[in-house]
Amino acid sequence: MPISTPLLDTILTPADLRRLPEAALPQLVDELRAEVIDAVSVTGGHLGAGLGVVELTAALHYVFDTPDDRLIWDVGHQAYPHKILTGRRDRIRTLRKSGGLSGFTRRAESPYDPFGAGHSSTSISAGLGMAAARDLSNGGNHVVCVIGDGAMSAGMAYEAMNNAGALGARLIVILNDNDMSIAPPVGALSAHLARIVSSGTYRSLRETGKQIVSRLPRFFYEKAQRAEEYARGFWTGGTLFEELGFYYVGPVDGHNLDHLLPVLRNARAAEDGPILVHVVTQKGKGYAPAEAAADKYHGVNTFDVVTGAQAKPKANAPTYTRVFADSLIREAERDEKIVAVTAAMPSGTGLDLFGQAFPKRTYDVGIAEQHAVTFAAGLAAEGYRPFCAIYSTFLQRAYDQIVHDVAIQNLPVRFAIDRAGLVGADGPTHAGSFDIAYLGCLPNMVLMAASDEAELVHMVATAAAHDAGPIALRYPRGEGVGLELPERGEVLPIGKGRIVREGNRVALLSLGTRLAEALAAAEQLEARGLSTTVADARFARPLDLDLLRRLAREHECLITVEEGSQGGFGAFVLHALAQEGLLDQGLKVRTMTLPDTFIEHDKPECMYAAAGLDAAGIVATVFAALGNASAIADVPALRA
Repeated sequence: MPISTPLLDTILTPADLRRLPEAALPQLVDELRAEVIDAVSVTGGHLGAGLGVVELTAALHYVFDTPDDRLIWDVGHQAYPHKILTGRRDRIRTLRKSGGLSGFTRRAESPYDPFGAGHSSTSISAGLGMAAARDLSNGGNHVVCVIGDGAMSAGMAYEAMNNAGALGARLIVILNDNDMSIAPPVGALSAHLARIVSSGTYRSLRETGKQIVSRLPRFFYEKAQRAEEYARGFWTGGTLFEELGFYYVGPVDGHNLDHLLPVLRNARAAEDGPILVHVVTQKGKGYAPAEAAADKYHGVNTFDVVTGAQAKPKANAPTYTRVFADSLIREAERDEKIVAVTAAMPSGTGLDLFGQAFPKRTYDVGIAEQHAVTFAAGLAAEGYRPFCAIYSTFLQRAYDQIVHDVAIQNLPVRFAIDRAGLVGADGPTHAGSFDIAYLGCLPNMVLMAASDEAELVHMVATAAAHDAGPIALRYPRGEGVGLELPERGEVLPIGKGRIVREGNRVALLSLGTRLAEALAAAEQLEARGLSTTVADARFARPLDLDLLRRLAREHECLITVEEGSQGGFGAFVLHALAQEGLLDQGLKVRTMTLPDTFIEHDKPECMYAAAGLDAAGIVATVFAALGNASAIADVPALRA
């Protein structure tokens, strides 16, 4: 049944919203919440965080003159209500679909998205840069950053706040505290205090008091200043932010417009210095299933609005994440030195299961990938065997720590790199495109890529047994191919690949889960009379030079296939072949990588096909290398 949204139907832009009487806002936010629920039930995506900021979103656009006033959403998980209010409601049911809206804020999508966000904790830094640019240009607009309490656990947020406090920039930060991890529940007293301390009258009296005591000896001035700050901090809990140079206001009930709107207006009226407004919200607010299970409704499949039941994908093979978790648990049962570290993604990496089995050996450090890596390095330095499980795209944030704190010291940290390769609906911000290139260039690093779920079991065992230095294993999002899993993994010889199909003219050397497509391509090539070898490299570093020599000497054409960017496995192979002098003997070599662009969100199989990393693309590459491009038209799969 279509939902009724008569008031929301009149809102095409925030300018329309600002023309409403304040008394109409409660009805608007009810309709906006219903629209978010209905839209995400169709598309899937991030639900709980967006429902928690419906009132805050409406209030911000009501009080501030967006897009001239810059509104920056950290991460972007919570930006669906924002998109609906900023001219994108007619496309909201295309979220995360091919050609549709991004699941995150994106500059190219709307002038109301002044900064793109897919990773957390960047909003204050970006906002401070915009505020500095405004001041250099003698502008008068406001810059507002909305950041969650989870994102506040990242060091970058505090680096930005420290800088903002030192600069004294006019900047407004909204701390969206949706886990009540900082403040106790708010009520009438805290709302009253927040309104008072954010008011121009209080700030004016405060400034007058400063002028009076400034005429006193310095000792008394400093004592009076600290007394006022700590007294206010005692009642509101904002001492930490005051120490960083922010004027702290809150906590404020983020679902009570009568409390929220006056405080935002007072923050807007402030003429100088950075202000932090602490807003407490509830994830999933207004939708009972999401309120009851915020973790399960953070990211959802399509679901039934009435019951909350999410559509379950057809059960086939277990996911790679589950295979990793189960394998690590089995290894840890035999080795008490194995510990696990993640950065705010226990369920996403499978370490929630490990934590259930070994709670004292599991560490979730929050959104702090840099700390996670060096923390793991400290564990390794003391003789433990840490598995640091972080998505490929998030591991990029800790690259300096990987280099300096792990690789240079040759410490045996095990990196379990989930979401390697393309990830579908989350798009380019979450794609694991670069880890082969950025890890494979490091001395002392061993880098493995699982071609299927059984290989992943072996690679977990290999990593557990490897104490000679850092080692990484990468694996994709989604399900395996359906192979029977070994009871326990075998320790693989480091730097050795395997032949999975023998031929004598074309060699396909695959790294990772494109192996299935390479085998399918080999079938098509055999049908055209091209005898084809298929090899699974297993290791991007160190390379199996014996295998490379054999493939180069016994075949006319060598194609490398990987789920990574240029500069990765294929580049390593080319370098090795050149060093061995094997490129001087007429060998036709082609490297197949992800294209040199950021690939937009879509179904993974469509993304890989567009990248040419499917069976049809491999066959086409072989024919082009052999100079038989005209024969491509005769291959049935390519005609289809």
